Amino acid sequence: MPLRFLALAAGVLIVSTAALLIRFAIDAGAGPLAVAAGRLTLAAAVVVPLAMWRRGPELRRLQRRDWGIAAVAGGFLAIHFATWIASLHFTSVASSVALVTTNPIWVGLLSWWLLGEPPTRRTAAGIGMAVAGSALIIASDLSAAPGTVGRDPMLGNALALAGAVAISGYFLVGRGLNRRLTLLAYIAIVYGAAALAMNAIAIAGGQPLWSIPAAAWLPIAAMAIGPQLAGHTIINASLRHLSATFVALAILGEPVGSAVLAWLFLGETFTTLQLAGFATLLAGIVVAAGGERREPAPEPVAGRP
Repeated sequence: MPLRFLALAAGVLIVSTAALLIRFAIDAGAGPLAVAAGRLTLAAAVVVPLAMWRRGPELRRLQRRDWGIAAVAGGFLAIHFATWIASLHFTSVASSVALVTTNPIWVGLLSWWLLGEPPTRRTAAGIGMAVAGSALIIASDLSAAPGTVGRDPMLGNALALAGAVAISGYFLVGRGLNRRLTLLAYIAIVYGAAALAMNAIAIAGGQPLWSIPAAAWLPIAAMAIGPQLAGHTIINASLRHLSATFVALAILGEPVGSAVLAWLFLGETFTTLQLAGFATLLAGIVVAAGGERREPAPEPVAGRP
């Protein structure tokens, strides 16, 4: 198998560990908001100084409007992590990751609503399938015995969907700026803005960084270095050698990888209805991706930064 395919597979596998690491951090006593703040703060602490060193002139050329866009995009990214990581406190890893990766569907709907870009027929069909798959997952959680799929699966599923909508807002707000800047410069300003916003949210929610127990910092650091920096850097680098559509479809392996890891390390099992929901939802995203209009430059396709 060519090296570029192996690299993409490794990137998807690394990203798939995020949900498991989040669970480890929460089980070690860290609050979900603090986990999100820690992940973004550590990632920003790496990329911001690096960007200032390597991309200083590019950053100094940015206009006030560019910084404003980066701040809004970072705010959406912070909301994404706050809601998605909180969802893992209430529902199963498999349901949470499957629902939060519906962001291509929400991007299509928001583009139609906000930008007047109606979806193609295939995208509309994919949206319908994804909605049906999500309904099956929710029905499965409703029919499960109390405590078997999380503390409050309905709340967790709602938070995961909110995380999908938030990351869609991040992609739509930042896509123009992302095309004009190098990857390092873009993620530095957005991660920096997201870290500031997320820390404000965590402090307001009574879960500041200093409330994180020492035992939780190891999975948080692994999350920042692995899924946040290494995993998504590999995936974005794959766009230089592989088509955006192929990379987008490959990323659909993330919910599968996360579900398998949750089964191995957390003992989470799946019902037949839940598996049918996963399959329908992922098939809907595949169909929607096939109906995506061609853009002059590739979008960031990694399901979540």
